[in-house]
Amino acid sequence: MAANSSEYIQHHLTNLTYGQKADGTWGFAQSAEEIQEMGFMSINVDSMAWSVVLGVVFLLLFRAAAKTATAGIPGGVQNFVEMVIEFIDDITQSIFQYKSTVIAPLALTIFVWVFLMNAMDLVPVDWIPELALLMGVPYMKVVPSTDPNITMGMALGVFGLVIFYSIQQKGAVGFFKELALHPFPSIIAIPINLVLELVTLIAKPLSLGLRLFGNMYAGEVIFILIALMFSGGLGLLFAFGGVLQWMWAAFHIIVITLQAFVFAVLTIVYLAQAHDVDEH
Repeated sequence: MAANSSEYIQHHLTNLTYGQKADGTWGFAQSAEEIQEMGFMSINVDSMAWSVVLGVVFLLLFRAAAKTATAGIPGGVQNFVEMVIEFIDDITQSIFQYKSTVIAPLALTIFVWVFLMNAMDLVPVDWIPELALLMGVPYMKVVPSTDPNITMGMALGVFGLVIFYSIQQKGAVGFFKELALHPFPSIIAIPINLVLELVTLIAKPLSLGLRLFGNMYAGEVIFILIALMFSGGLGLLFAFGGVLQWMWAAFHIIVITLQAFVFAVLTIVYLAQAHDVDEH
């Protein structure tokens, strides 16, 4: 446990980072100062590791449900998986009016994966970081969606698909015309149109990634602040912290689900717009 509240909060909000240190050597950062010195020559190992682990959990869960699927009365796992698939499929069909074998599976993957990453916020904040300390690992953040590198990486992936499908459906010339001739259909207004449309285009991945990061980061900070109440031992503050912990966790279930849903739905919306030749 950190010596004071400030150090405690900083420890829980610091990633396990591997990169090039100031002296030119490579290794894990042992302090926040070393992480800042590494800059872009670094990677948040904990965020990447937990993202991969949760992605594997998603694959194994759905694969198990598919292998044990039965035409009779479904079991708990199969029933849950079918419910999620049908829910995402209905949402996709209501928004995306084009034929595609990619969009619905993509939306399903995003929804479940982001939900699992968000759900790690429900694990008590001290359990895994303290276990990591006992094993000699200085830092361990377990909620990948509180790392902007993860959320923006996913958002940029969606943005790449938006550009790809826009060019595929409209052609390079058609895509450029969409940017250059809207909202003002005049050659003279092309510079203004390009500025307006490019800002709108770039705002899509920024809002997509930063919205998820901001909401989940704020939730994590609240969990950490509540956990500070337990550091004083038994007493009224300890009991109040316990009540708050359960109340916030119950409310946070709605938050983590809603954020996963919003990310998936906006992905469908953006890809539908990319297919819509007559969007404007």
